[in-house]
Amino acid sequence: MSRARADEEEYWHSSKFRAFTFDDEDDELSQLKESKRAVNSLRDIVDDDDDDDLERVSWSGEPVGSISWSIKETASSSTSSLEGRDSSLQKGSSSYAAFPKQVSSYSLSSLFKGRNKLPSFQSLSDALSDTGVKNYAPELRRPKAEYKDYSSDWSPKDTVRRMQRGKVCSLERFRSLQDKLVLLDEAVAGHDGNVITAVLIFLKRTLRREILFRELEVRQVALCHLIHFLKETGEQKLLLDLLRFLDRTEEVALSQYREHLNIQDVEKRREFLKVCIGLPFSAEDTSHIQDHYTLLERQIIIEANDRHLETAGQSEIFRKYPRKASILNMPLVTTLFYSCFYHYTEAEGTFSSPTNLKKTFKIPDKQYVLTALAARAKLRAWDDVDALFTTKNWLGYTKKKAPIGFHRVVEILQRNNAPVQVLQEYVRLVEDVETRLNLATKYKCHDVVIETYRDLKDRIQLTAYKCKVERGSVEEEKINSILNN
Repeated sequence: MSRARADEEEYWHSSKFRAFTFDDEDDELSQLKESKRAVNSLRDIVDDDDDDDLERVSWSGEPVGSISWSIKETASSSTSSLEGRDSSLQKGSSSYAAFPKQVSSYSLSSLFKGRNKLPSFQSLSDALSDTGVKNYAPELRRPKAEYKDYSSDWSPKDTVRRMQRGKVCSLERFRSLQDKLVLLDEAVAGHDGNVITAVLIFLKRTLRREILFRELEVRQVALCHLIHFLKETGEQKLLLDLLRFLDRTEEVALSQYREHLNIQDVEKRREFLKVCIGLPFSAEDTSHIQDHYTLLERQIIIEANDRHLETAGQSEIFRKYPRKASILNMPLVTTLFYSCFYHYTEAEGTFSSPTNLKKTFKIPDKQYVLTALAARAKLRAWDDVDALFTTKNWLGYTKKKAPIGFHRVVEILQRNNAPVQVLQEYVRLVEDVETRLNLATKYKCHDVVIETYRDLKDRIQLTAYKCKVERGSVEEEKINSILNN
């Protein structure tokens, strides 16, 4: 009894801590070393082989590995991960709150034995890289159906169908020449111009020119699309190379001729057109290029002369009707109108004479009469208008003749505010009676209406028309005279 009491006293008065001295290494490093030695000693004491026969027990008291234990452990793991995430969102400033705790990763026996059911303890870097991805990445991913738009497993036919529906499709996966040609054939078979153009742009970027041209030569639909695309985008060099490869010499010449539109300087454009005359055009196109060059040459001469006259103030017509624009680079019809407006009375030998332009460029009579009529009517030069339609026969008799029809002459004159006397003169010359009556009624040419009804001996219409003229006017007296006769 006394021995037991002595042992008890020794137990209560003994201590595993030593007194403080400056020589002691009582720092954190020494404590960590002691903890490590203690854990290692526990491994030696507990036999690993004996544990295999024992039943491991979790903190809840149920056997580890049972169904109920698995369900609870899974639930606790998900709950702890959610709690860890919520706390990290609320605190924000804690560096460790963003990592969820994994309480159920280890059993009690494995903790003391230095081993675990799952892989060994993770380092801080592993926790940063693995834990967050495993717990949060599945929640941030987009649905798998959305990733099908960017899949690389689409066939050429499926790719074309998706492009027709406006879906995003990457064409970079088609790397072989055979796949690219199949894609192009599917696009052509789909009859969608936008899809064909998109595929051609891809082929133009990824194939050599010789290969692209060779394959398009046997695919006329795709070839036409590419030629039109190059014309619209202005890729002149590639277009010329393609046309030369196809041996389309006339189209090559026309494409080179089209370059004159980009030349602003008049003298340079004239020299360029002079060179274009020698290009391999057809006979008809060559004559057009020659006329274009001649017209521009004429315009340069006329412009220089008229600018001098306008600046010096030597011409009355330029003082009364100042020029609104330059004649340079204008079409032939505009140039003819300009000449009929400012140089109508000039001799045929001058470059600015309308008759000279008509003869040089072989302008048809209808076009010349229409243009000259519009120019002289705008100036209200009615004598020139009358002379334009007056002709003489071989007996010396004069008569009016219009290659465009007098009904068009009446419309042009009325558009330029011609007086009623001038309009009536040309309305009378309209051969069709119904057209003549319609024009005369529309433009209030009363004399023409009265004379036409008189010639038709239509007393009823003449009586009805009497109500449309003013009372006591000359027209009313004329109608009464006809009705009383």
